[in-house]
Amino acid sequence: MIDNLITKLFGIQYPIIQAGMVWASGWRLASAVSNAGGLGLIGAGSMYPEVLREHIRKCKVATQFPFGVNVPLLYPDIDQLMDVIVDEGVSIVFTAAGNPKIWTEHLKQNGCTVVHVVSSVQFALKAQACGVHAVVAEGFEAGGHNGREETTTMTLIPLVKKALHIPLIAAGGIGSGAAMLAAMALGADGVQVGSRFVATPEASSHPLFKQAVLDAQQGDTELTLKELTPVRLLKNPFYHKIKALYEKGATPQQLQEALGRGRAKKGMFEGDLVEGELEIGQVAAQIDTLKPAATIIEEFISDFTAALKKLYSMG
Repeated sequence: MIDNLITKLFGIQYPIIQAGMVWASGWRLASAVSNAGGLGLIGAGSMYPEVLREHIRKCKVATQFPFGVNVPLLYPDIDQLMDVIVDEGVSIVFTAAGNPKIWTEHLKQNGCTVVHVVSSVQFALKAQACGVHAVVAEGFEAGGHNGREETTTMTLIPLVKKALHIPLIAAGGIGSGAAMLAAMALGADGVQVGSRFVATPEASSHPLFKQAVLDAQQGDTELTLKELTPVRLLKNPFYHKIKALYEKGATPQQLQEALGRGRAKKGMFEGDLVEGELEIGQVAAQIDTLKPAATIIEEFISDFTAALKKLYSMG
């Protein structure tokens, strides 16, 4: 067990949070991570309200340990999602992609511990002012939707740590216990891990997408579509279609038309590696094996401890 601000805040064994990734983070993954001593999150961004309710109820049966829900605040039916979260007594909520001021106080009044995901010092300070209990500072290495600033995790964490007085969770490019130690050495109290948990049997992603993650090499992802909502994608035919539009000077409207609707579901959940969006982080280049979530947690802690001992031996 690691005893620090994050483990105390959530009542967990290790300061490892599994990111609430769309089309990957259902009840099976969240409960597996929580059972292994981390904090599992259900990704509500790809769920209708009643689907979210079903996942929460199944997660309650599958684990007796704390788990939470990640909610993108730009979700069209956000009020319905929040109603489900409150109705089902979810005690931990991570919010992202929107203004935390709108929902933080409401969630706190209903007994929730609230964490907001940010990509800059400016947004971290705003989240703190809104009364969140902690923030996740996510570097641009991260997969999926991201900040426009392109600030790396190693640069972002010390900047945010210096500005805040609430617990800080690092995210973006963290795929091992050694990376976890590095983030904590820079000032983080814990880490949020996304991409590594995609390559698990428990993730609800399509097997073809999981295999694409295992096959990814350095340089196979890129942050794009900044004019809409920045997103890091694997370079597949859909990505190259977008790149070609950029080369022709496409307008944001043309980019939106090309993006259409349902691309993320098509790619990550249905396994269309040609026309789908394949959201994954740069750390995919380090992932070459499908492993159970519990094994990943065990390896993180083992590697963290070994790296820490190695550093002590150099003193």
